[in-house]
Parts: sequence; structure tokens; C-alpha cells
Amino acid sequence: MGWWRVAPSQARRALVAASMGWALDAFDVMLFSLTLSAVIAELGLTKAQAGALGSITLLGGAAGGLFFGWVADRYGRTRSMIASVLLYSVFTAACGLSNTFWQFAFFRALLGLGMGGEWASGAALVSESWPAKSRGRALAFMQSAWAIGFAAAATVVGFVLPTYGWRAVFFIGILPAFFTLWVRRSVEEPDAWKSLHAARLDAKRTGAAKLPDAQRMHSVFDIFRGAMFKRTAAVTFMNACTLFGWWGMNGWIPAYLSLPATQGGIGLSTATMSKLVVFMQLGMWLGYVSFGYITDVMSRKKVYVVYLLGASLLLPLYGSLSNPLLLLLLGPFVAFFGTGFFSGFGAVTAEMYPTQIRASAQGFTYNIGRIASAAAPFTVGSLATSRGFQTAFAVAGSAYLLAALTWSVIPNTQGKELE
Repeated sequence: MGWWRVAPSQARRALVAASMGWALDAFDVMLFSLTLSAVIAELGLTKAQAGALGSITLLGGAAGGLFFGWVADRYGRTRSMIASVLLYSVFTAACGLSNTFWQFAFFRALLGLGMGGEWASGAALVSESWPAKSRGRALAFMQSAWAIGFAAAATVVGFVLPTYGWRAVFFIGILPAFFTLWVRRSVEEPDAWKSLHAARLDAKRTGAAKLPDAQRMHSVFDIFRGAMFKRTAAVTFMNACTLFGWWGMNGWIPAYLSLPATQGGIGLSTATMSKLVVFMQLGMWLGYVSFGYITDVMSRKKVYVVYLLGASLLLPLYGSLSNPLLLLLLGPFVAFFGTGFFSGFGAVTAEMYPTQIRASAQGFTYNIGRIASAAAPFTVGSLATSRGFQTAFAVAGSAYLLAALTWSVIPNTQGKELE
């Protein structure tokens, strides 16, 4: 951890803030998947309707990533993060008040806005606070916080759901709102953003007719111009495929484990399901962290492809099993390969775009991909009903394979210094 000790305190606080925000994001968002079988039973939802709620959340996340990416570029990374955390916290708690499909859909859409916004602002904050030689590890630790939040959610569900019901689980989702008090007091904006913001204010005060190109506020549409268009299209499509696979997997694995056999599941108790999901998060966390370390010494492109191919093979295998011991043993490997590569996406996009539009570009490439992936919960839910979970997870696995193939046209910008 020498890279951590030598980093400035400002950079360390930025990483802690972004990591906590992302962990709490995972905690709130994944409560739905973990309580899905109970929600289906009480509200009388079909698998297709339950999947649609997951898709609505992802569509909200896409909109939130675009909007809060713009907010982060114009008003600051930390302000954007605070607003997004407050948004997903309040509307997670509101989900506990839902009595109909449409009420749930409304609250999940607004929750999604905050979910998408947190990643866009957090990734820009960490990318600009850490040097190129340790950026991969810093972003990996930020991304790994998702596994911690997911595991915390599974633990809470295991204790709260059997005794107090699914509504109480969602009410606990308000707690991340208090985290914003520390962010506001302790976390500074990155120097790169502050210098640009100061230049713009100075130009406005002195009445400068035009800022230099390196300091003016660019449009997010610049990412479609010239040489940027091809790489923007490629990374957006690649991310759409990976997110389709991820949400197809993680949005339905808890339901697969806990639904009765008559509904296509394997009928495990809530406590057993919770333990299996928590154990999976160990593999997820190791996947995130290892990716950052490995890509600091090896080609990021090659490592990305290995992880994606591993996920494309292991996920369908997981969907073919029903023995709890085998699921316990295989789960961490599925999560390791099926999620670890996300640690690299923040660095990939940070190195492709200038500071003026970095958060907007990261928000766009991540969250437009999320729009396409919004079909995953509905698609997997529908296929699970008509063809069974094995077929449904095989379709999700094929998305990982397609993402691996996309890396043939994505440039390797690894180690590039940010301006």
C-alpha cells in the first residue's frame, strides 16, 4: 500500500468519498434484487413486471449519469456527488411505501437518477486526484466498494427481511444521506477542475470575449467529433454489453436462489440466499481490486478480454446448478470475472477525454450503455419464465462475449498523463 501512503491527503479523501458513495449506491440499489421474491409475492407481480422495475432503474441511471456528469463539469465533482447520494437515499426509502407496480416504478426511476449520477462524479473526482502510475489501483479500490455495499445489503436483508418485511429493508436505505455531511466538510475539488473553474470566473469578471480552447466549456457532443467518434462508439457499446451481462446476472441471481421450484428457482431460504450472495461479493471485491493491480503492470486490453471471456463461460454454468454447495463454491468465481473489469472503465474513459468534458463523457459512455443494458432485467425475467434460468443466464453470458470482441477496436491509452 505504498501508493496510498505517498499520495496527498486530498487525493486519499477523494478516493474515500467516491468509494463510500459507490458502496452506499450499491447498498441502496441492490436491496431491490435481494427482496425481489418477497416483493413479487406481496404485490402479485409477474417476473416480467419485476424485470421491468429493474430496467426502469437502469433507465433512470442513464439519465442521471448524463445530467450529473454535466453538473459535475459545470459546478464541481463534490457538489454533484452530494446531490446524487441524497437523491438515491431518499427514493430508496420511498420504495418502502409502494403499494402498486406504478408507485414502485416511479420511486425506482428517481432512485436510478441518483445511482447514475454518483458514478459519473466519483470517477472524475478520483481520476483527476491521482497520478497515472497509481490511477488504476485507485479506481479499482473505488469500484471494489460496490461489492462491499452489495454484501452489506445482503447482510441487512438476511437479518431484517424475515422479521420485519421488505418495506423495513428499504427504509434503512435512507442512511447514506448522512454520509453527504462528511463529503461537504472534508472533500475538495480536484486541482484540474478548480483551475478551469477559476479561469472561467476570471474571464467572466474581466469580460474576455473568448477563453482559450483548453479552458472553455466544451459541449458533450464534442465526443462525437473527429477521432473521438470511433472510440466513443466503441467504449459505449462495450459497456452496454458488460452492463447487460452484469444486470442480467446480479439482478436475478438472488431471485433464482430464493424462488420456489414451481417458479423456476431452487427454493433456498432467505438466510441461505443471503449467505451465498455475501460469499459471492468476496469474489467480486477481489476481482475489482486485482484488476487494478494487474493492469498497472500488464496490458489493460488483454486483461479486460480475459475477464470477459471468463464471465461468458461461468455464468451459464452457474445457471445450470442447483446444489447449494456447488453454488457457494462457483459464485465467487462468477462474480470475480463478471465484475472485476469495471475497475478499468473509469481509467479508460478518463484517458480518452479532456478535463472540460471528462465527467460528461464518462457519464455518457457509462450511462448510454446503461440504457441498452436496461433491457437485461426484463429480458432475463421473461426468458426465465418461458425457458428457465439456465437459458436466461446463457443469454446474459453471451453479452460478455460480445464485449470481449469489441476490444479489437478500442485503443489502449494505459498510463496516459491527464492534462
